Amino acid sequence: MGILPGFDGLINQNTQQLPKAESKRSENVKSKSRSEISTHEERDEMKEQLKLWRHAEKKEQWQDVPAKVKVETENGLCHVDMVFTLGLPPQAAYDVLTNPDNQPYSRIINHRHELLDNVSRKVLTDDGSSQTVEAEKAVAWKFLSWSGTIPISLDFVENRKNLYAVYMKRKMMFMKTFEGSWKLEPIYVDSERLCKGIDCSSMKPKSREEYRKCSGGQGKIASKVTMNQTFQPSFPFNLPPLSWYIREITIKVTKALIEDLQDMDAKLRGV
Repeated sequence: MGILPGFDGLINQNTQQLPKAESKRSENVKSKSRSEISTHEERDEMKEQLKLWRHAEKKEQWQDVPAKVKVETENGLCHVDMVFTLGLPPQAAYDVLTNPDNQPYSRIINHRHELLDNVSRKVLTDDGSSQTVEAEKAVAWKFLSWSGTIPISLDFVENRKNLYAVYMKRKMMFMKTFEGSWKLEPIYVDSERLCKGIDCSSMKPKSREEYRKCSGGQGKIASKVTMNQTFQPSFPFNLPPLSWYIREITIKVTKALIEDLQDMDAKLRGV
């Protein structure tokens, strides 16, 4: 498991209850990979950040920036570049994105299927800071009166230290190529408001330590997510007009999943 004890659990718990959840998970700590067990410093920082976020949300709610999407097609390959924000500190955002507890976060469609169902997640290798993971997922589809799910098998390389991941398909219907990456960067959202004192050399801190010092530990940290995805339908779905339809649906589903992630981070902040 990662820092979060489970999405639903964190939504219903306040910050003071988090250590209790950590204690409960420690019973199975030997069976968990080292990279999935956060340091005390990470846990403490995340708890303090969640306190700040939840307190601030009572006064003024944070609005995530909608995803900026750029699409280019070259030699049959579709390249999609996406940038969006999550109103959570990077440690928590990392757990939402890697989803180590396999908790669902996407919307329900057709009153039967989730847009993305996390079927299973298996850690294959772990060197302490990064790990390779095999994930089984199912993406819901709908065409006229028909609907169902498409099984997907992906390989991930996740790096908690540097807050990024790369992925590629192991097995996916209709796709010859499907791969991508994402990375997290901190956003010091209160720097202009709080970093004006004598301890601040700039209103644009260059590190969390500098930000913590100049804000007196009261500055919230959000996350900027940069995601790149490349895909190419397999034959005969790579031929127009089928290729146009698959490209449109793939991009539409990806954008919808980003919106669902942003809805989830709002719930985690207590909105």
